[in-house]
Amino acid sequence: MQSCGMPLLATFSPPGSGDAARPKPLKGGLDVSEERFPVSWYGQTAVVKWPAEIDITLADDAREALLSVLNQGAIGLVVDMTATTFCDSAGITALGRAARRAVATGATMRLAVASPSVLRVFSLVGIDRLIDVHPSVEEARASLPDQTGGLVR
Repeated sequence: MQSCGMPLLATFSPPGSGDAARPKPLKGGLDVSEERFPVSWYGQTAVVKWPAEIDITLADDAREALLSVLNQGAIGLVVDMTATTFCDSAGITALGRAARRAVATGATMRLAVASPSVLRVFSLVGIDRLIDVHPSVEEARASLPDQTGGLVR
């Protein structure tokens, strides 16, 4: 199996099959390290934590972290940016690409953002009109629809 013309280094079990069944990401490979972008699973909802600063040096890995959980079958994706105080255009592009993939796979994506400066940039470029933004991970998760059309609790 290949991804973007590159061979995949690990296969993953779909969410809900238990964390014990999900292999750990390989270090030094194509899979984004969970040390850099930790992922927490809540059923079929993934919460991916982003660091304090997202710029061109991290944006590709940040995007791959988001695409990875969508490829694993997440139906809900929350990007935890509550610790993020800086996000440049490369980070915004990463969010936009992940949002397009989420729509294509039938997943719902939310952002949890606390920094006024990041919120201001998102407002200026319109990313907040593409992806719903919430002040906390808990509120973002609670806003996600479940498989039956209700809200995830």
